Amino acid sequence: MSFFLLLLTLTFFSPLLTNAHNCTHEFSTEIKNKFQSTPYCLKKTQGAEFGWVFDNKTRQLDIAFGAKLGSETGWLAWGLNPRGPHMIGTRALIGIKHSNDSLEWHQYNITEGTRHGCPLSPSDDVGLNVTRFKLEYMEKIEYYVILAAIFLPHVYNSSATNVVWQIGEQTSESQPLMHPKSLDNYNSAETLNLVNGNIASFTAHQRRRLRLVHGIMNIVGWGTLLPAGVIVSRYFNKYPMQLERSFIFHATCQTVGYIIGSLGWALGIWLGITSKYYSFHTHYVLGIIIFTFTTIQMLALRLRLHKNDKHRMYWNMYHHFLGYILLVLIWVNIFVGIRILKPGRDWKWGYVGVLGFSGADLLGELALSGFFEQLAALASFSGDLVGQSELRRTPILAYYCVTTIAPILVVEFFGSRVG
Repeated sequence: MSFFLLLLTLTFFSPLLTNAHNCTHEFSTEIKNKFQSTPYCLKKTQGAEFGWVFDNKTRQLDIAFGAKLGSETGWLAWGLNPRGPHMIGTRALIGIKHSNDSLEWHQYNITEGTRHGCPLSPSDDVGLNVTRFKLEYMEKIEYYVILAAIFLPHVYNSSATNVVWQIGEQTSESQPLMHPKSLDNYNSAETLNLVNGNIASFTAHQRRRLRLVHGIMNIVGWGTLLPAGVIVSRYFNKYPMQLERSFIFHATCQTVGYIIGSLGWALGIWLGITSKYYSFHTHYVLGIIIFTFTTIQMLALRLRLHKNDKHRMYWNMYHHFLGYILLVLIWVNIFVGIRILKPGRDWKWGYVGVLGFSGADLLGELALSGFFEQLAALASFSGDLVGQSELRRTPILAYYCVTTIAPILVVEFFGSRVG
């Protein structure tokens, strides 16, 4: 069962470590018609896409930066930063959509004061020679697109150019207001090679991959193996089949899950400490609580009382109660993490599928344990012990068919609905 849960989990989440960067065909086609040549084109965070054509001889950079603006008002920003791939110091081109669907566009200098809430006003000189600058709505693909031609100063290295972008929803006349405080909004900068189209700096992409690894490790370790170990320990002692070494299986499952989950937790703590501009307090606190009490639970391997100890019953009650509380906290924190990371609906529905399989297995074991107890009592009453073992074979086979195949069908159904 635990192996199937692990396989199901990895099947859903492992492909998400890959990260496609090519633009959509529709956007590429539109900007190709604008540039009258084939551009480099990459997908960016926040659902944005960026295409460009760079002439290394004349140092002319033609850019198209576009995304959908679903709110009544909104703004797009794209810029260059001679100091590094970050917001402060960016020379930005910003296009604004007003509530009456009118558009305007200006150049801005992003300063330290901007980060602290100072009003962002248009600037006549941002240190760039910009022509053909405008914000355009491409109705065919429903994108708002910043278009411009920039003659790149020599202070910018064309093989390592720091590009910054941003998308927001709130505006006040010609002033774009604070953007949302999500991970994608804070990771909207990178260093590009304008000549060959390669990404020269992978800092933001590496951090995103580390977050994905953090999420997968905790989903597999704490969110899958720990519940599997609980189910085996609680319901496989007798029914639907007796495991002579069920405790060893339980301890192994819990230990492996604890190690994987703790490594994922440590990675998450490191990511939080090294993040300058954002923190997720609820996720952080829940993670510490889970790690602390899961560690206490693991001490039971050495500190549990002997079966004949008169206090063993109370120890069992404490151990089981804390374990169930931890499972709930783990499930809640996993969904909190998915909401923060926003990797796509596949993560949410994939883990719902994992929980669905666990739930189906648990309910089946609960129902069959009661059913087998009744059969055992009936067989014992009639003295037909051989008949008891024979009666158990068919229900066990049916049970495992249902709890293995049904969850797959459920996950496939929901995956096709949300995909």
